Amino acid sequence: MGTKINRWLILALGTAAMFFSGIIYAWSILKAPLQDEFSWSASQLAMNFTLTMCMFCIGGIISGILLSKISLRLLLGAAGFLSFAGFILASGIGAGGLGRLYLSYGILSGLGIGIGYNAVISVINEWFPDKKGTSSGVLMMSFGASALILGNIADSMIASSMGWRATYRILGFFTGLTLLLAAVFMRHPAREDHVPGSPGTAHGKGPQKNYTPGEMVRRPAFIRFFLFLILACAVGNSTISMARDVALSVGARAGLAALLAGVLSLCNGCGRLLAGMLFDRYGQRMTMTIDGIITMAAPAVMLLAISSHSVVICAIGLCVTGLSYSFQPPVTSSVVSSFYGTEHFSLNYSIANLMMIPASFTATIGGALLTFTGSYFAPFLLLLVFSVISFGLNLSIRHG
Repeated sequence: MGTKINRWLILALGTAAMFFSGIIYAWSILKAPLQDEFSWSASQLAMNFTLTMCMFCIGGIISGILLSKISLRLLLGAAGFLSFAGFILASGIGAGGLGRLYLSYGILSGLGIGIGYNAVISVINEWFPDKKGTSSGVLMMSFGASALILGNIADSMIASSMGWRATYRILGFFTGLTLLLAAVFMRHPAREDHVPGSPGTAHGKGPQKNYTPGEMVRRPAFIRFFLFLILACAVGNSTISMARDVALSVGARAGLAALLAGVLSLCNGCGRLLAGMLFDRYGQRMTMTIDGIITMAAPAVMLLAISSHSVVICAIGLCVTGLSYSFQPPVTSSVVSSFYGTEHFSLNYSIANLMMIPASFTATIGGALLTFTGSYFAPFLLLLVFSVISFGLNLSIRHG
């Protein structure tokens, strides 16, 4: 028999791994030296973020398929290696290295972090069947807050004599290291481990059906849920990729602009815990309604900031955006496990997360609109339209 361990220690380990993995959301800070040194356009750099998010989703699918077929240690070890390799290769790019950036940061690091992200969340859900929303919220708070803490540390390191290349290597080392530590010490709960609650229960309503991925994707409620996630996620995803630059455009100084991009991530991180706790306490309907209202408010405030050229309103808008975006990951995790069961959660969750692929292309579209119009007004007007449509879908979602 194995040694009985405390599930909160497993959660702490998962939280640490998620914290360093969340560095991919600091792209608006990490891309700045590349833009300065190589003069790559906003749309070219936005494409890297889009590619990163696509590979992040594909990594989640791979993780969902392999989690029950190979050892957790091997899966997380591979995630750590790919993440490390991506940052190391990206640190060596030159003036003609846009394709290498896409291959290294976009494909390798995105894939590795996606594999690790899905594996960690899936295992933590096994340990916390009674607190799905809260445990997911803790993990995703750590993942989201990374961009504030690590992003601003990275910004200082880049501005120092260390430069961006050494900064990329250091970030890659610690991201890979924490995933490798998770590979060594994290495990599925064994029989002798006391895990409150029972698989297949949702909010205390008793046993429910465990839907296979094929059954889940054919449910009308899931189709509406998936479309809602695409549009709602597009609002936060696109703003994250533009956060630092849009703050500069309304008059913020470089240091303040980087700080505001980090504050967005702080709101994103803290809001994830709040969303998870709301889901556990008040359920899906109330949590998603709050999410929809905040998501519509986010681009509306940003449009006001751009029109009035106000740094203060921009700061408020970025905070609201971070809060709106924070609701999607824990709501996705909680809805998938509560509506469609825990037996196939890992793969079902990674399928739901595929919404990030079409959502991430909005960042590229936004970059193209910015290049074409020379203003951030058009990209945020598009996001406002998306948020209104997403709210209509939001209201239509019911279990079934």
